Amino acid sequence: MRKIIGILSLFVLLVAGCGQRQDDEEGLSIFKYNESAGILTLDPIYAKDLPHIWACNQLFNSLVAYDDQMNLVPMVAKSWDISEDGLIYTFHLRNDVQFHEDTCFYQSALRQAQGPSQHESVKVVEPVETPTLRSRFVTAEDFVYSFNRVVDKQLNSPGLWIFSSVKHDDDHYAFTALDDTTLQIELSKPFPPFLGILSMTYASVVPHEAVEYYGNDFRSHPVGTGPFKFQYWKENVKLVFRKNPNYFEHDEAGEKLPYIDAVSISFLIDKQVAFLEFIKGKFDFMSGIDARYKDELLTYDGQLRQKYEDKINLITEPYLNTEYFSFFIDPNDSLGPDRSRALRQAVSLCIDREKMLRYLRNGIGEPGTGGIIPAGLPGHSNTIGYGYDLKRAQRLVAENHLEGYLLQLSTVADYADIGKFVQSQVEQIGLQCKMEVMPPATMRSMRSNGSLSFFRSSWVADYPDAENYLSLFTTLNFSPAGPNYTHYTNPKYDKLYDKALLCNDLQERAHYYTEMDSLMMRDAPVVVLFYDEVLRFVNERVHGLGSNPTNLLDLRRVRIGW
Repeated sequence: MRKIIGILSLFVLLVAGCGQRQDDEEGLSIFKYNESAGILTLDPIYAKDLPHIWACNQLFNSLVAYDDQMNLVPMVAKSWDISEDGLIYTFHLRNDVQFHEDTCFYQSALRQAQGPSQHESVKVVEPVETPTLRSRFVTAEDFVYSFNRVVDKQLNSPGLWIFSSVKHDDDHYAFTALDDTTLQIELSKPFPPFLGILSMTYASVVPHEAVEYYGNDFRSHPVGTGPFKFQYWKENVKLVFRKNPNYFEHDEAGEKLPYIDAVSISFLIDKQVAFLEFIKGKFDFMSGIDARYKDELLTYDGQLRQKYEDKINLITEPYLNTEYFSFFIDPNDSLGPDRSRALRQAVSLCIDREKMLRYLRNGIGEPGTGGIIPAGLPGHSNTIGYGYDLKRAQRLVAENHLEGYLLQLSTVADYADIGKFVQSQVEQIGLQCKMEVMPPATMRSMRSNGSLSFFRSSWVADYPDAENYLSLFTTLNFSPAGPNYTHYTNPKYDKLYDKALLCNDLQERAHYYTEMDSLMMRDAPVVVLFYDEVLRFVNERVHGLGSNPTNLLDLRRVRIGW
């Protein structure tokens, strides 16, 4: 009875829409944040962007994970072995990881009592007080099932690509449960970043019982192994997760994780309204900053304004996101290859990136004077790109008779201010520049079919390996089939890429990465503008919320209290 009353109290508290924060008065610790972009599903195989990844990260676990220092650490897998040829990955699983207690396991047990099942060997864990709720321990077969959901073409998961290097035919992928705690994956060819890819939310483990029991409603009734379990969702209004009492991780002192009692997510669409609510203390966390209130919070140097220092902590971190403008390299360009390359180099040289960041982004980000690989990843070098050199840019224009050449710049509304800045910069070296602002969907379509000559681009790492960026410029990835929207091609670059994929030594592989990046930057298919930063504004009462270059929201070690 006490348990039921406690759950009802927590439910009423979390769905309360206004008034002072009551969690302090009730003695409950609840982390609250707003998600203006909305959430459509809590099924991890569809978690393709940060709003969905953040939510699913509270509910699910993968085999491995990255810590805040971007070290790969065990999660459900306690250890792993990789064969010498780089093709066989063998994972040894923990035997103490339970799925969230849920009705689906009770219903599955009833069905098993009526007849044999292929899943009879799993060990069911039954709570004493609530007989209709059950759980069970995770086995290797659960990962086989979960991975097969990702590659099931009928389910149309955007994460199918993460297993593209796994050996497979039309009907079968090489995922094998050797026993309850041993999982084996066979690749078709070596791919060193594969282990890191398995940390992605797409690769989370889910129980077949929940997917079968809830069917299409699994999206709104998820069952995982994560630090929090699903509690309540009124779509577009409120989403609530509750602490998972059976979570398997402990801190260094032996205390069970997570520390807080619940997570509450609101869905205010207007970012200005959400910002005001955050300032009032009704939300604990805000990521990034909107142009409408950046000057209210930050100085031109990117520091938190003094009037907020007693209410808010600002956490900054390099973000694995490179912002750049791309050229479409047309082999039939009337300029010819040499003059075309000189034009691209001149554009890169004429942009004062420090000035751009100071006045347009309040100092947020690092000037893009290196290659496409962002700061913080092995292979990055800040000596292979283009600094601000107006005289050299003007000389390239003059020597190649490019005066008056018209650039057609395409961008989207959110980056129109940066587009105007670039427009003014290129005009000072004797070029013309016409800017067009278009809807994002239109830009995506036109850049894919090669209809844009000079256009805004960015790339956020799907996984923390420089290969993720360098693959954008291989010949095999030409759009529309792949993400090489520039149609940059260089046989030496392609050979170095293939060599890097055969190299399991990270330091040696990083050398290949730097060489590739340097080669590509000399040809200048892109104008690297800046490497982004993670900005986290955190309520003073929140402790233990770190940051990381992938901007993953990890609430396991968060504490709340003045």
